[in-house]
Amino acid sequence: MKTHSILIFLIISIAIMACSKRQKADLIVTNATVYAVDSVFSIAESFAVANGKIVAVGTNDEVLSAYSADTILDLKGKFVYPGFIDAHCHFLGYGLGLHKAWLSGAKSWSEVVNRLIEHQNNYPTKWVEGRGWNQNEWDVKEFPTNELVNKAFPDKPVYIVRIDGHAAIANSKALAIAGITGSTKISGGEIVLKDGKPTGVLIDNAMELVRRCIPTPSRVQKANALIIAQQNCFAVGLTGVHDAGLDTDEVELIDSLQQAGKLKMRINAMLNPTNDNFEKYISKGIYSTERLTVRSIKIYADGALGSRGALLLKPYTDDPSTRGIQVEPTEKLDSVCSLAYKHGYQACTHCIGDAAVRLMLDIYSKYLPQGNDLRWRIEHSQVVDPNDLPRYGQYNVVPSVQTTHATSDMFWAVNRLGDRVKYAYAYQILLDQNGWLPNGSDFPIEDINPLYGFYAAVARKNLNGEPQKGFQKENALTREQALRAMTIWAAKACFEENLKGSLEVGKYADFVVLDFDLINSEISNAPKAQILQTFIGGENVYTKNQ
Repeated sequence: MKTHSILIFLIISIAIMACSKRQKADLIVTNATVYAVDSVFSIAESFAVANGKIVAVGTNDEVLSAYSADTILDLKGKFVYPGFIDAHCHFLGYGLGLHKAWLSGAKSWSEVVNRLIEHQNNYPTKWVEGRGWNQNEWDVKEFPTNELVNKAFPDKPVYIVRIDGHAAIANSKALAIAGITGSTKISGGEIVLKDGKPTGVLIDNAMELVRRCIPTPSRVQKANALIIAQQNCFAVGLTGVHDAGLDTDEVELIDSLQQAGKLKMRINAMLNPTNDNFEKYISKGIYSTERLTVRSIKIYADGALGSRGALLLKPYTDDPSTRGIQVEPTEKLDSVCSLAYKHGYQACTHCIGDAAVRLMLDIYSKYLPQGNDLRWRIEHSQVVDPNDLPRYGQYNVVPSVQTTHATSDMFWAVNRLGDRVKYAYAYQILLDQNGWLPNGSDFPIEDINPLYGFYAAVARKNLNGEPQKGFQKENALTREQALRAMTIWAAKACFEENLKGSLEVGKYADFVVLDFDLINSEISNAPKAQILQTFIGGENVYTKNQ
């Protein structure tokens, strides 16, 4: 009996000693398939988190023998990935747009107007606003006039933005408020006329003539929009976003909400090239906190392909009268790049057409020495002349792409481009130039769900599984490339690859739990995969309702 008691005592003593040797963590994730997305694409079973960062990664036995924690998350074989990062979106704009009429998917202009009427009946406002219409999805694939919307809203101003954000339709009331007539001129944009009178269609810079007349959302409205956007993004596994184009007050609001613990999303803020932003941020150098990075300037070289505002080297195949629109003078584009270089900021330029890409590569080449690590970006890089492709590698220019653009545009892009479509949405060729690229969505132009971008990158199909063999499949990304593009490469695009983007010791514990193996399961099921949990800094910020 005495021997038995001694044996029990020894076992308990050994257990206590073993526990005392283990380090204390805040959270241990175990019994999972963990895609670390490190340099060798490791797969682990477990990891430990302390003070918001990963302190160990390995097998279940390795982690549990070295660490103890009050919270142990047994995932029973589920799949863990680094938190997804959207490398180009409009986070605040998405949140602000949630109260406006959503017009995407409408099959005709009359359906658009009917949706506006219904929305206005339910949510009456002084200005009737909406977004998402796309004439390329209608039987009559031409810009409409504002006659129908004039009849529906004779006394209220209406302003509705095209899906790409580069064209809008305003009714006569809104045009009158803005003082727009058939003789109004605007640089870098177009007021579409019929018989010498405005049709209501405004392209690129012409949109601002009406937009500036619409009351600006209050600080409280913007704060609420950010919180709602965050909740929706957490639910699809996003832990970081690059918000493309913010003003000073908006960046300050984001910073204050983050400091107060209300906004947990990690945000890379691309600044609009305003005087306020120059004085507050750019002239003072890079600004960064644990959740906010300010080190880039967003500029526009051209418009969008769907509204024929993308600047092309040769005329549009379906409208030989135009090559598109250069929305800013070359001198201004060059001046902003000069400021970016002087103050150590990234230049991030919207370029859809091949002429816009060439223009900006010409400007970038004045400032970027070969072998530089400044990571200046060309946002979208949608149509690139084959002669310009090697220049991305020559000057280490980052092609920041949105893979769902390919599957949204594929059925009509050939009409705009003809044979040039072969060098449009050429993601694998673009990746080959530097060996990496970041992927985003450009939401709210596309859906916020990053798994849709993953699927589009790999399958080159839309959510209906079309086309059957994939669109220009030679430019598909591999699954590993597609996952890297929305994690570690997205972090690298804003110089944060040593802080996040992979599940490695010393990095933030930003991760998502899925019920689906993105690397090995049937790719057609990827868009339907469920985000079960989302963590930022080891904190659970979303759990799917069971």
